Amino acid sequence: MTLRPLGLDEVTITGGFWGHRQHVNATATLPHIEHWLEREGWLGNFDLAAAGRLPDGRRGREFSDSEVYKLLEAMAWEIGRAGDPALDARFRAIVARVAAAQEPDGYLGTVFGRPGQPPRWTDLEWGHELYCLGHLFQAAAARATTRPDADDGLLGVARRAADLVCELFGPAGRDAVCGHAEIEPALVALGRATGEGRYIDQAALFVERRGRGALADIEFGRAYYQDDVPVREATVLRGHAVRAGYLSAGAVDVAVERGDDELLAALARQWDNTVARRTYLTGGQGSHHQDEAFGQDWVLPPDRAYSETCAGVGSIMFSWRLLLATGRPQHADLVERTLFNVVATSPSEAGTAFFYTNTLHQRVPGTAARGDEVSPRASSSLRAPWFAVSCCPPNVARTLAGLARYVATADDDGVQLHQYTPATVRTTLPDGRPIAFDVETDYPRDGVVRVHVRGDSAAPWTLTLRVPAWASGARLRVLPAAGEPAERDVEPGSATVHRAFADGDVVELHLPVAPRLTAADPRIDAVRGCLAVERGPEVLCLESVDLAAATDGQVDDVADVGIDPSVPPREVDGAVVVRLRAAGAKDAAWPYGAPPSPNGVGDGVDVALVAYHDWAERGPSTMRVWMPIAGE
Repeated sequence: MTLRPLGLDEVTITGGFWGHRQHVNATATLPHIEHWLEREGWLGNFDLAAAGRLPDGRRGREFSDSEVYKLLEAMAWEIGRAGDPALDARFRAIVARVAAAQEPDGYLGTVFGRPGQPPRWTDLEWGHELYCLGHLFQAAAARATTRPDADDGLLGVARRAADLVCELFGPAGRDAVCGHAEIEPALVALGRATGEGRYIDQAALFVERRGRGALADIEFGRAYYQDDVPVREATVLRGHAVRAGYLSAGAVDVAVERGDDELLAALARQWDNTVARRTYLTGGQGSHHQDEAFGQDWVLPPDRAYSETCAGVGSIMFSWRLLLATGRPQHADLVERTLFNVVATSPSEAGTAFFYTNTLHQRVPGTAARGDEVSPRASSSLRAPWFAVSCCPPNVARTLAGLARYVATADDDGVQLHQYTPATVRTTLPDGRPIAFDVETDYPRDGVVRVHVRGDSAAPWTLTLRVPAWASGARLRVLPAAGEPAERDVEPGSATVHRAFADGDVVELHLPVAPRLTAADPRIDAVRGCLAVERGPEVLCLESVDLAAATDGQVDDVADVGIDPSVPPREVDGAVVVRLRAAGAKDAAWPYGAPPSPNGVGDGVDVALVAYHDWAERGPSTMRVWMPIAGE
């Protein structure tokens, strides 16, 4: 591993955009999820199992156990972040209910194995048994990482289940994999938390078995669950986007643990090709609704974007691991893009409603979801409080609760800042040198990131700051507590300062966050002749609410306008404003004909855009990220 991640005991987010999101997550989202898990009976399934009453009364899909485990993981990270004793008590109460349902041999699950239920491990394609255990293992690893002396018993529950998995699916056991990857990164996480090497060996075995026809063929093909091509031979991510992200994350973990450069290079190649050809502007992945899957290269229709929230989480998991393994800043770039434009988009401002999918073009105003009803998962017109398949809310919750883990890393020579947020960083380098600094910023509203060094250094060390790929024209300033300041231009990639820092030294990174027009590769047919607007790491969108306000209600559909690129986007009173013109299209009996005039129709109107992660907060609306060029 090239970089060492810094834990929640070394990095604390202290405010700003992500500090606010963490506060909402802790105070609103976690209790909201717990309420719905109780109300829908998914927590109660464990009580039924413990009482020997299953299958009667069991509720939820075959993978509903995993949502309980994801909530536990989110709680574990949040307890590690804030140390809330009331939340710790709730955590322990849930663990007790889960532990009571574990079988004597270590098996844990509420769908298989009891009288009246299918036998264990008889539906690896769709049963999600190993997938659910993976989320259990990740919850236990998070708890062991943040509270290594906890006596709640979760780690023991996970170890007994993991021991059973190794016995049944190890080298002398069944040659099989799970239809939904997840146990692979989870076994590595559990192995690292416990020091148990055979868990990592089992993860490696699952990775190597994938792509060799271990699972039955299905209507979507074996690519759906990445069982069509061995991981080492694949050139791009394909199939179900969440499964692909989780598998790739686990495979990077295996490559790092085993020093397998060949496997790591294959995964880096897949990441490069997927980002270049199969990823939306928002960082979202997956353009198919029917199988929640990647499309072919360049198939990225905005109005049919599936872009599942969980796929965004899987992408972050994959990118983060490649960043640690290679140090390449482009991996942190994609983490940032996906955090701001997928993960931050899913939850409502209140933290109690969510997008499952993340369309880039809403053609018809949506219908508000009832606050007391479960919604279909693909309904993306407005956020909903809960879904019959509700993997996304707890996935967002665990990501936000543990977000400080993605902020900074260390190596033998210093510390690297990858995500910009107000934070404190306190760590020690391998040779014993203490490093302490605070980050002050209003990013992404403002592009200035200030690092305030706390304490004198006996020897030089290197501070590395990521310069995003979009940040041409960035500048770096070093303001020493004593001595002359220095300033220089820095290119996208990484900017470094190597010195014996003194208490009071300040390093400033100035990123140009002015709004900019973005065009797509012309091979993306669905948005040819369109432009999007970005500001810093945020993708912006046009929402009909703002269009109607700017035109006194005369135009209220985003389909009726195009963008005038001759007038650059600009900021007015804190909002990004663009010039829009009437599209000039007219209804006709036949929708084809001569090319339109190159000039837009009408004088145009200035309309404010909204950050994509904030859309649909003001009621039903139409929306689009990609706007056609007026007159084309």
